[in-house]
Amino acid sequence: MSPSPYHQALATALLAATAVLLAGCSDGGGNGGGNGKGGAEPALGPVATNPATSSISLPMDAYTDSDAEVRKMDAVQARLTEQCMARYGFTYEAPAKRPAAGGAAEGDRHRDLFGEADPEHAAAYGYDGDSGVPRPPKPAPPQLSESASAVLFGTRPGESAPAGPDPLSQEEADEADSGVEIGGQKVPAGGCLREGYRKLYAPAKGSVDLLFSFGLASQAHSRAQEDSRVVAALRGWSDCMGKGGYGGVATPYEVIEKLGLEEDKGGAKAIAVATQDVTCKREVNLVGIWAAAEAAYQQQLVEEHAETLAQYKKQRDARFKLAASLV
Repeated sequence: MSPSPYHQALATALLAATAVLLAGCSDGGGNGGGNGKGGAEPALGPVATNPATSSISLPMDAYTDSDAEVRKMDAVQARLTEQCMARYGFTYEAPAKRPAAGGAAEGDRHRDLFGEADPEHAAAYGYDGDSGVPRPPKPAPPQLSESASAVLFGTRPGESAPAGPDPLSQEEADEADSGVEIGGQKVPAGGCLREGYRKLYAPAKGSVDLLFSFGLASQAHSRAQEDSRVVAALRGWSDCMGKGGYGGVATPYEVIEKLGLEEDKGGAKAIAVATQDVTCKREVNLVGIWAAAEAAYQQQLVEEHAETLAQYKKQRDARFKLAASLV
């Protein structure tokens, strides 16, 4: 069964929601290298010298899931979806998602935050972040009957778009009429897929959006990149790259595209560039300075949104309690 327009729309909606959250978190006036409100740049805490990314701890880590935790939540959501399908008499096994990162990447949540930063990985794999990580074959999509598909996606038989409303929370969904009935039972609004998501991430009215903490972390990252101390370090890194024969790149995020490495991120040229990239980062202590700035801007936002983040953390703790009972 090929993905329906609804399945594709889910991914689009997630990206759109991210953009809305980031816009909502933005001060709208630009931060001019300051704190986002036109004020002075925050003081930096201790600046480590060329820290390994695995050693970096940031304030927003308390509100965001590690790779292993994300996989656990995927499994919990799948289980909730399967339980929902079972209420209608269907045996359903959700497709596996998010294989483990493997190797040094497992447990290193900030590995890619500043571009390639590991000298050993750069020398062995260049910019191929998946090198050495076994990737299982993509599972075939489940074969569903028309009725099972209607229950899973909340669609009327023969239609591809979900019928009825799409409540934001499970509490609201319990009061909504999906407009779809299978075997004498009302199908949840948006189907079992949406119910699985809502029960895990938005059980009650007023639940803080799953992407809220991501939006704050992204805003802090943007502010840190414009901080004068990070800008100076980036300039030094760029100059060093130019002296090494790789000019024309202003940030580590441009390296692959501007130096034409897209087709062979693990080849000889990519390894040479990545090795120079990491050498230059270490020469100017880019990761140490940037991580300190990142922490400072994150701390500002944690304090500014303390009440909402406290509510978000309660929801996150509840998710892990639910996970312990299901997986």
